[in-house]
Amino acid sequence: MSDDLKDYIREVPDFPKPGIGFKDISPLLKDARIFAQAIEEIAELCRSNSIEADVLACPEARGFIFGAALAGHLGLGFIPIRKPGKLPYDTTTVKYALEYGSDSVEMHTDAVEADQRVLLVDDLLATGGTTRACIDLIEQSGATIAACVFLVELTFLPGREVLEGYDVHSLIHY
Repeated sequence: MSDDLKDYIREVPDFPKPGIGFKDISPLLKDARIFAQAIEEIAELCRSNSIEADVLACPEARGFIFGAALAGHLGLGFIPIRKPGKLPYDTTTVKYALEYGSDSVEMHTDAVEADQRVLLVDDLLATGGTTRACIDLIEQSGATIAACVFLVELTFLPGREVLEGYDVHSLIHY
């Protein structure tokens, strides 16, 4: 019998600023059995929704934790999407707006090929800004998004609306 993964996600009030209830996945990560269960459940979510992909991409940092493990589990290559200046080879960049300012994401110019289907994975879907920037980055290369998959989705925020038109799946909803 599997555990309820929500029992391993703690809420930290007022982090990173007052009024925000941060969903901390650290308890889930530190329990090897629960982490393995989470990866298997995400893999099953992909299989049950017939998501077919050639490679898996995800943004740093917590996305790497789930993305790398899931890529290995599904037999897919892993594409890191990073903050500027972190990748050693030629990169392509997408800037995106934040609540106060902007940020950027990058990937290697040869990370994906034009005919590939990319599974985009992250730990959390909130406002959708980072995921949307990752989609734009991948689509600039001519590849297509097979689906966007998340461990946690904050349904009271507009992330799903920002990703309208894409196949979006989440394991846990708040």
